[in-house]
Amino acid sequence: MWHGIALGVKVVASNEIILLAKAAGYDSVYIDLEHSVFSLKDASRLCSASLLSKITPFVRVPYQCGNGFVQRVLDGGAMGIVFPHVSTVEEAKAAVESTKFPPRGRRSLTAALPQFDFQRVAAREVIQQLDSLGSTVFIMVETSECLGNIEAIAAVEGVDVLLLGANDLSMELGILGEWEHELFQAAVSAIATAAKRAGKIFGIAGLYTRPDICTRGVREYGARYILGHLDIGLLAMAMHKNMEHLRAMEAA
Repeated sequence: MWHGIALGVKVVASNEIILLAKAAGYDSVYIDLEHSVFSLKDASRLCSASLLSKITPFVRVPYQCGNGFVQRVLDGGAMGIVFPHVSTVEEAKAAVESTKFPPRGRRSLTAALPQFDFQRVAAREVIQQLDSLGSTVFIMVETSECLGNIEAIAAVEGVDVLLLGANDLSMELGILGEWEHELFQAAVSAIATAAKRAGKIFGIAGLYTRPDICTRGVREYGARYILGHLDIGLLAMAMHKNMEHLRAMEAA
């Protein structure tokens, strides 16, 4: 069963990208604050548009951005946080703590949140609902150290998704882009196995041009979250395809 088919958003900061994602059939968006120049206001605007469109907004934050930054992203409407470059159990636990309210975590409570349409909601209900449904924790598996600690990281309470970061992980393994290499294939298997044993979701990101590997990930390894592509990649592909058609007219 799918948990999420996501569109990555890193260059288009307007609400139209969310409406286009909704029309195309995506059920979540992956708003990237690690590799973009988006502001917190941009992220919050996209999250609010997503919530209104019934698409789940997840936000990838920069590495070691701090609890305060994570707090502001969540208060801006994110329903979960993608933590890149996590390598240790301690880092995974810190990620969980930054998204949860006490006693499980250290998130601060505030009122008038976009997740509740800015309506007044009892504090206990806010905490209960957001801790349960609005604080998904994605741990990106992008380092060799994370791969070595994958079973222990998967077992951390509050970690929801183990997300393969294909490009950075393959670079760390010294086989950048060599998707058929035995080291990469073994890494995919190890992440998927750890997720299954711990009852967590296995996700795939970074393999936008290799649907065959993603298909194998879904069918053989049980992946339930796929980052389909980024807005800039889809725009580039569509523009190149359009130019092919236009040049073919001239050639004819």
